[in-house]
Amino acid sequence: MTMHDPIKSPDKATPTPSLIERASEMYDFRKVMSVDASKLPAAPAAPAPLAAPEPVQAPEPVAQAVSQPVQPSVTPPIATPVAAPVRPRASSLPVARIDRDRLRESAFIVPDGPVTSISEEFRIIKRRLLASILAEANAGLGVAAQRILICSAQPNEGKTYSAINLALSIATEKDHDVLLVDADFAKPSILSSLGITGQLGLMDALADPAVAVEDCIIPTDIDGLSVLPAGRQTNTDSEYLASARTLEVLARLTEGHPRRIVIFDSPPLLAASPAAALAQHVGHALMVVRADVTSERALRDALGLISGCNQIQLLLNGVKFSPSGRSFGSYYGYGE
Repeated sequence: MTMHDPIKSPDKATPTPSLIERASEMYDFRKVMSVDASKLPAAPAAPAPLAAPEPVQAPEPVAQAVSQPVQPSVTPPIATPVAAPVRPRASSLPVARIDRDRLRESAFIVPDGPVTSISEEFRIIKRRLLASILAEANAGLGVAAQRILICSAQPNEGKTYSAINLALSIATEKDHDVLLVDADFAKPSILSSLGITGQLGLMDALADPAVAVEDCIIPTDIDGLSVLPAGRQTNTDSEYLASARTLEVLARLTEGHPRRIVIFDSPPLLAASPAAALAQHVGHALMVVRADVTSERALRDALGLISGCNQIQLLLNGVKFSPSGRSFGSYYGYGE
């Protein structure tokens, strides 16, 4: 598992560039968003202070805000009620316990477990993603900057494995929490991989306005990690994702959580259409490419489907060697 810029192969008699080197030469994933500050809406002007009313006989109550001190002889005006700020509603679902033994057996990162090569690799990946998220947020991308789409061209290339490990790694951050969303509506696997159960999910909230998406979020006993199931299965999942309600539902996932990172585990791009629809709502896409498995043609076609996403990066999975010879985990006395 590695995520880096293309590295030239060692000199050989007949050097042959690798798949990722050839793909990287054809695509530029380092676009930078810029926002014209002059186009941002101007802040509303502060209201002018109101003069204190003169004392009169039998005054009528007046709803106004007085910014100057009021003399005791003057009847104080009645203040206009101010609505309290909207606070995020806590999920009514019980806290789900994630089986650490199941995580360990499946080669996932184990919270509070020993440092391994996998945990160190995902530390590097999340550092680059978090830096990119901060840059996009500062550039004015809005809440979309907090959303990451994990995708792949074909099935069995490691996208769900990567999504879970990335979520577990970000959950250890001191300044962020993470919401892992199962957006593979046809074949959801996040809950079974973590050993937890759930019923209502994202698709239920999209299809039924009476379902509040925050009530579908499952809190877990891993500090900083919560999970949103896929929900009901439907033959019109892409149409729901393309509807205007999707904007409202996705906005609720981060409302009141300015430091939350939302990770979507999507279906394979060349096998189902929801991933391409979701790409329109996220600021970052992480394309999982399996070494010696993903073909160049499949990679090219998949990237074309998410070209509307602002930031696209490749994650090379299933690497048998490191060109730099690094061996994360062994420094701490652990290895994989």
